[in-house]
Amino acid sequence: MKHEIEHIDTKLKVECSWRRGRKWESLKMNAAGEPQPILAGSHAEFITEHYWGNTALRSGCGEYRIEHARWKIWNATSFELNAEIAALYGEQFVETLSQPPRSAFIADGSPITVQKRLIVM
Repeated sequence: MKHEIEHIDTKLKVECSWRRGRKWESLKMNAAGEPQPILAGSHAEFITEHYWGNTALRSGCGEYRIEHARWKIWNATSFELNAEIAALYGEQFVETLSQPPRSAFIADGSPITVQKRLIVM
């Protein structure tokens, strides 16, 4: 994996890339202006304000809580996903992920705290 962040004056360009096999895939976004507060009820709030997560462990399931300050975002002015969607996520996601996104934003993140809790099932 690799990333590139270019922030000059009020223009922001972000690219996250990953390699599968010998091929590089990427997600790119551009934005401009100053980061804005996240609107209540927005897609951005739904994505950024989740505080509980789950993960599979050998001994069962893990649950964790994430704490962070409320972030601000830049709404993307352009968005580009360059990936073999079927290979990455499965055929069932090709149609959906080939459409323009409902929302695309870059978050001005912050330090986080992760609290773990083990759940054995």
